[in-house]
Amino acid sequence: MTDFMTRARAAEQAMRSVFPPTPLQRNAHLSERYGADIWLKREDLSPVRSYKLRGAFNAMRKQPGQDLFVCASAGNHAQGVAFMCRHMGVRGVIFMPVTTPQQKIQKTRKFGGDQIEIHLTGDYFDDTLGAAQGWCAQNGGHFLSPFDDEDVIEGQASLAVEIEEQMGRLPDHVILPVGGGGMSSGVSTWFGDRTHCLFVEPAGGACLRAALAAGHPVTLGHVDNFVDGAAVGRIGAKTFDLLRHTHLSDVLVLSEDRICVTMIDMLNVEGIVLEPAGAMAIDAVEEVQSFVRGRSVVCVTSGGNFDFERLPEVKERAQRYSGVKKYFILRLPQRPGALKEFLGILGPEDDIARFEYLKKSARNFGSVLIGIETVKPENFERLFAHLDDAGFTYTDITSDETLAQFVI
Repeated sequence: MTDFMTRARAAEQAMRSVFPPTPLQRNAHLSERYGADIWLKREDLSPVRSYKLRGAFNAMRKQPGQDLFVCASAGNHAQGVAFMCRHMGVRGVIFMPVTTPQQKIQKTRKFGGDQIEIHLTGDYFDDTLGAAQGWCAQNGGHFLSPFDDEDVIEGQASLAVEIEEQMGRLPDHVILPVGGGGMSSGVSTWFGDRTHCLFVEPAGGACLRAALAAGHPVTLGHVDNFVDGAAVGRIGAKTFDLLRHTHLSDVLVLSEDRICVTMIDMLNVEGIVLEPAGAMAIDAVEEVQSFVRGRSVVCVTSGGNFDFERLPEVKERAQRYSGVKKYFILRLPQRPGALKEFLGILGPEDDIARFEYLKKSARNFGSVLIGIETVKPENFERLFAHLDDAGFTYTDITSDETLAQFVI
């Protein structure tokens, strides 16, 4: 433990030649909302807008004679490696999933310039990882794991060194997003039992929770790529060794849709742009608000590489989760005045966001897909009550994921 802390501190000091510490900022908005002393460790303000630069820097500086580095990444690790390849004047071969947001691909190219080449392969990160490792075995070079590497873990732990120095004391709680476990294992190892660490995962990629339940790393049967920075199907072996004593009660699994609510809130209220994984630690406070009330909490905002082309989807998911947007299939009578009658039922705060005839199910009726946006969820209780009173037949499909994939 002492040796790990010494190495993490040395890594933190060495990286000052590349970039300054990221800010640790007290957030009045969140502190007031939850009755706690909430601080944000702004890794979204690093030169590559994520903490991944730390691990890449530390691992690459420990290979002084190496001139070729290979990595696999959903985006943020790729940017860190690309940045360091250009900084150190070495070559990089970077494998990324085909599904990686364009913003992350373009930023990786910008950071690496002529020093790197990018290969897009695989729909999921674990497929990309296998391709990168295979290429490296055939062509040589030093493979840089995005998380399952002792030097990477040590570099990510520099984040904890900064938190303690910047705060001037130990926080009561630190909330850490988990993907493959590099940052969460490094930071929690630094703090040890001196500070309580909470770990957060997306519901579609809860590989730490699955590993803790099984007692060893396991491969998830399905991974939801929406939280791309944490969409990992199997936690690292080295990272799990450091996290295996974590209590299941300290691992929170979050709905992807609710993470969207937090992203929109931080953008609208604070002007902070976070990617889905970067918003997880803040979103988790909602789950533990009674537990952390009156205490100091550091939330690690792990990344801000958000492609604004995804904003409509994020807003859509946030509205549906918050209950202010619903979709339903209306069986509309094919008679004069029926549509006008329906429109008259809408309240002053109800807006039609979608209106589409699907098909005529019978000669006298037509099926209509309708999307309604409103201001507060309870408005739908009034709307549906009026529809019932008027004798309209409808089906709420907002939570029907299978149907929604085809018609929404």
